[in-house]
Amino acid sequence: MDTSNLEQAVARYCHFFETLSRGDLRQLDALFAPDALFADPFNRVRGPAAIRRIFEHMFRHWPQARFDVLESCAQEDRAFLRWTFRPDPSRPLSIEGLSRVEFDSAGRAVSHRDYWDSASELYARLPLTGPPTRWLLRRSQAEPGDQVSD
Repeated sequence: MDTSNLEQAVARYCHFFETLSRGDLRQLDALFAPDALFADPFNRVRGPAAIRRIFEHMFRHWPQARFDVLESCAQEDRAFLRWTFRPDPSRPLSIEGLSRVEFDSAGRAVSHRDYWDSASELYARLPLTGPPTRWLLRRSQAEPGDQVSD
C-alpha cells in the first residue's frame, strides 16, 4: 500500500473510532475485510459480524463510551494507534492502550490487535476486584518504593 493510501486508511479508521456510536456499527463491513481478525484482552474474533457484536456489547454496558486517538504511526501496511477509552465520559475512569492495525490494498483492516493492561487499567479500579488486584500488583513490583502513581 502506498503512503498516501495508508494515510487515508488510518485517518478514516481513527475518525470512525473517535466518532463511534451505536448507529455507526453497520459501517464495520466497509472498515474491516471479510475475514479480519479483531483481538483484545477479552476477545479474539474474525469478521465484521463478530466484531460488531463486541461493540454492541460495549454499547449495552456503556452507551456513552468514547475513544480518543492520541497519536498514530503508520508504515507499509500497518499502523499503531495510541488511544484512551472512556466507558462513561461523566466519570474519571479511562483506559489507555495501543492498537496494531494491518490494512489490505483496499484500505480495510485485516487485523486489529489491542494492547492494554486490564489489571491496572481496569480491574484495580473496580470496587470488588480492586483491592485484591492492587495487592497482587504491589506484590509483583520489583521495588515498590520506586513506583510512580498516576
